[in-house]
Amino acid sequence: MSDNDLLSFVASVSGDAFLKVEENLGDGFVRLKVSEAERRQAKHDIRGVEDIVVELLRNSRDAHAQRIFIAAGREGDVRTLTVLDDGVGIPVALHERIFEPRVTSKLETMVMDRWGVHGRGMALFSIRQNALSAHVVSGDAHKGASISVSVDTTVLPEKADQSTWPTLERDDSGALRVARGPHNIVRRVMEFALEHTEMDIFFGSPTEVLATMVTLARFELDEIDLLRTSELTRLPVWQRPGAAADAEELTETAEDIGLPISERTAHRILAGDVVPLRTLYAVATKAAPATSDAQAPDIYRDRRGLKIHSADLDAFAADLEKAFDALAERYYIHLRTAPRITVGRDDIRVRFEVDKED
Repeated sequence: MSDNDLLSFVASVSGDAFLKVEENLGDGFVRLKVSEAERRQAKHDIRGVEDIVVELLRNSRDAHAQRIFIAAGREGDVRTLTVLDDGVGIPVALHERIFEPRVTSKLETMVMDRWGVHGRGMALFSIRQNALSAHVVSGDAHKGASISVSVDTTVLPEKADQSTWPTLERDDSGALRVARGPHNIVRRVMEFALEHTEMDIFFGSPTEVLATMVTLARFELDEIDLLRTSELTRLPVWQRPGAAADAEELTETAEDIGLPISERTAHRILAGDVVPLRTLYAVATKAAPATSDAQAPDIYRDRRGLKIHSADLDAFAADLEKAFDALAERYYIHLRTAPRITVGRDDIRVRFEVDKED
């Protein structure tokens, strides 16, 4: 008899309560098993849909994302949230493991912010315990990630008014802050955006988010990237819609990253009929302008300064590979693949994947 069969037999005889208890202390007191204590804590951590939004945003921030896209939709009582980012990504082998309790990438550090402690390895576990479903739709190391969550709002509530945007004002130092408004999803996202003005954060419907990704990615991808449409998975998750060759491929790509649309909607996006989103900071700046006549930054800000042609990157990689030879000879290692070069908004990152010689 397997362990699962044994547990099922014990549960059928003694009831589910037996499986939750590590020790019966008498007089009605018990010591819960760690798994049951964690499950109860997770249920307590998330009180509403808005809490899920904050936890997903914090995850992206702690993954060093510079762009975060939040797509929200609702059908009947089911709220769907998909958060995509350009952070360090999640290896495919860990797509399920990250939803287990106490699994975290922050062994040496944790973050204390206005929402409490983050880094205990409980956020994604808590989300899954409270949601109908929660899973990594797409992502890999150094390619960002897309996480989708569906919630039954009759079980886990959300604020009744989800259409009203918060009212903003400037404090004595001139910084923007939320002054009032319902504590709904968009308010939570706006509060997060104003706390982290160094990041570009976009919020809208799946269609609006896709249109924004297409616009930004096509601005950044060069001709070589756009021709390699058969190799979309080599691109960061958020850039893949911009490399789609036609409406059919955009529809398939959107499905693959957790933003399903119809082919008709894909045609509208490629035709430019769907207006791309502005960053929430740009939206906030327009809503509460400074006393000066400074214009709000657009979604292309700071990106023209670091655009490198693929031919130059290939030549740079070849030079790096030659330079690596001296190190390889001294330490008995060799390159597994060519150096991987990632061009960010403000940096160029190089990654060497190596194997040790026997």
